[in-house]
Amino acid sequence: MKFWLTLFLLVSCCSAFAQAPVTGIVFDKNSSERIAKVNITNINSGKTAYNDLKGEFSIAAKIGDQLVFSKPDHFSDTVSISSYTPLAIYLKPVAIQLKEVTIKGKNLTPEQQLANTKREYAKIYSPSSNPDLLNVGNGGVGLGIDALYNLFSKSGRNAEKLRGIIDDEQKQKVIDYRFNKTFVQGVTHLEEPRLTDFMQKYRPGYYLVTTAGDYEFIAYIRTNLKRYLRHSKAHELPALPTVKVDNN
Repeated sequence: MKFWLTLFLLVSCCSAFAQAPVTGIVFDKNSSERIAKVNITNINSGKTAYNDLKGEFSIAAKIGDQLVFSKPDHFSDTVSISSYTPLAIYLKPVAIQLKEVTIKGKNLTPEQQLANTKREYAKIYSPSSNPDLLNVGNGGVGLGIDALYNLFSKSGRNAEKLRGIIDDEQKQKVIDYRFNKTFVQGVTHLEEPRLTDFMQKYRPGYYLVTTAGDYEFIAYIRTNLKRYLRHSKAHELPALPTVKVDNN
């Protein structure tokens, strides 16, 4: 009797920690249509998968694991597994799609914002704003007058500076678009003000944001989260002293 009881407890214990396929379908929250190319990452095991063209997915997980669903043009969502019932995941799109309407604002992707900026500052992005210094004419090769003016004039230098500022700002927007609070909080589970503090201290570079896959990007955040939790107060500023004003 004791043998069978021990065996039953052993099997039950193993079953509790065993992984099984978690299945489901991912939908667009606004249109309720199925969406594909969604990355699913099991934060606990590190396993990752993509759903198929029908929006369906399957990934190994155990009860208590957390799955992060992410797609570049949608906000990420985190789900905690409580059973193996098929899931219906609804991701909210980042930009609202309206017919024959140009949307301006923070919901635009960085590429759309840059396109709008280039239209607004068409002069500094036009080919004539930076012509070649050398041109070919009837008299042979010579220096272009327009090129020299743009190169040495104050307005030409200012245009180059403005274009550099816009390009740098575009890179920061690309970083913000991917390294956003919703996604980072889904991975780290940090709350304010620690979430903002973590994002400021471990803000990724433009190269990492544009080259890392979803799994590598989440791994980057999780690795730095461990560092942050060990040294979260290392760079915190002391609280400002309370100043009492005597009105007498």
